[in-house]
Amino acid sequence: MNLNDLRGVLSRKRKKRVGRGYGSGHGKTSGRGHKGQRARSSGNVRPGFEGGQMPLHRRLPIRGFTNIHRSEYSYVNCGSVSAAFEAGSQVTPEALKSKGLVKKVKNGVKVLGAGEVNKPLTVKAHSFSKSAMEKIAAAGGKTEVI
Repeated sequence: MNLNDLRGVLSRKRKKRVGRGYGSGHGKTSGRGHKGQRARSSGNVRPGFEGGQMPLHRRLPIRGFTNIHRSEYSYVNCGSVSAAFEAGSQVTPEALKSKGLVKKVKNGVKVLGAGEVNKPLTVKAHSFSKSAMEKIAAAGGKTEVI
């Protein structure tokens, strides 16, 4: 017999009943201490509340900026493109979306160089990494920047 084989009274944890006398261990103040905001019935305050003082996240200065000219690409790897398409086919952003390789074409599609390309493909995308261009060309395919 082991401790984890025990059943019955020892295996059940009792519910904590606060405010039921000294003998319970949670009598009188019911584990809330003496007085103060947290001892009151609606004394819970939201995280980050500092008692009315200006909170830390508002005291700190705002840093940085958002670049409005940033182009955010959807990324896809060479290996997954090669696995999804047959040899000699044209790979376009719409075809990638229909195959489920990219969720949505934000500001374009960028093809990255992870994985192996073992068939000639004509890949049309908005951007390519250097290694992706080399792998597609080495397999006998072409890359076109849209």
